[in-house]
Amino acid sequence: MTEVLRRGRGSLAFSFLVQGAAFALLVTRIPAIQDQYGISDGLLPVFLAAVPILAGVGSVCTEKLVKRVRPSRVLRWSQPVVLLALLGVGAGDSLWQAALALGAFGLAVGALDASMNMLGVSLQRAYGRSIMLGFHAAYSLGGIVGASLAWVGAHWELSLFVSYLPVVVLLLPAAFVGSRWYVDGESCAGEGVQGASGGPVVFKLLLPLCLVMTFAYIGDSTVSNWSAKYLQDVLGSSEQLSTVPYNVYMVMTLVGRALGDFGVRRFGAVVVVRFGAVVAALGFAVVAMAPGPWVGMLGFTLLGLGLCVIVPQTFAAAGRLFPNASDSAIARLNVFNYVGFLIGSPLVGALGDAWNYRGAMLVPMVLVLVTLVYARSFAPAADRYGDGHERPRTADVGRGSNGL
Repeated sequence: MTEVLRRGRGSLAFSFLVQGAAFALLVTRIPAIQDQYGISDGLLPVFLAAVPILAGVGSVCTEKLVKRVRPSRVLRWSQPVVLLALLGVGAGDSLWQAALALGAFGLAVGALDASMNMLGVSLQRAYGRSIMLGFHAAYSLGGIVGASLAWVGAHWELSLFVSYLPVVVLLLPAAFVGSRWYVDGESCAGEGVQGASGGPVVFKLLLPLCLVMTFAYIGDSTVSNWSAKYLQDVLGSSEQLSTVPYNVYMVMTLVGRALGDFGVRRFGAVVVVRFGAVVAALGFAVVAMAPGPWVGMLGFTLLGLGLCVIVPQTFAAAGRLFPNASDSAIARLNVFNYVGFLIGSPLVGALGDAWNYRGAMLVPMVLVLVTLVYARSFAPAADRYGDGHERPRTADVGRGSNGL
């Protein structure tokens, strides 16, 4: 493996880490954002929904943009915008300022997520083995850092701007310098691997992965948007303790993703995805039945361990399905990341208001279990038996398969 690919892998992992920290700092301080801007409970879902809608727009635009501009350049310039928009969220005091900052955050996040995963899939193809979960593990590590800083901010009653400013000042120049070593699909092709552009993307073939992505992010958005309020309002925790579930969730996603690539190499992606879906469903069941905040945190722990493996493997499967058009496939698939967020947040809120929040937690549980129906879509075509099930083996999972 050349030094170019090693540097590309390290710099991309750092980009995932930075994005995890930025996103965690935003979502774990939603109650504080609501208080700072005087956003009512009825208006809050509108603000929460606007971010994934605009992120979806950003992802669609990125699909068009990468036909003319390298994904590495899109990532290089979208990440600073995300960090500056986060700072903008903490600096304002009027609703229009919150809307402007969150809008910029959403558009930039769409471009950022799409381009990051494009680079990750092309690097996995170059390595010839599963490394995608490792990138998402870096994202989880960043989420842990961000959630921990959010806890400090809540504990010391710091303003959002004071909480966000040191993080942005530190991470923005570091991410920009690290972007010098990003590796694009064309560079990977120079290492003897197929490029990532050209050829059609047949949506009918991509649809099962789009559904899995949607279900996974409905579950993830339930944790990121409602875990703090659920622990505080339903399970009776303090505001300080309510920042902990997302941190616990991210710790378990880090553990699961750090080990996940080894699991994929040993047992195959199908087994890993099925395991994750079952564990995540169990986590939602525990959250729904929890008698108090500590049992609720056990449920969020299981959720992190289960959901963490599904999304990275979905991106990797799309790259295998369309090896000559992986950038376009990933950009389209990434839109369903935000579809899941768009559905999940208002769905849980509406069910919680109309019924109760414990019952609302059972809906994402059922949707995650539906992933079991589509799990065989994660098997490379060359590794299937006639019945569509995957051969468990330790060989290459990322090289040259051109179908599911």
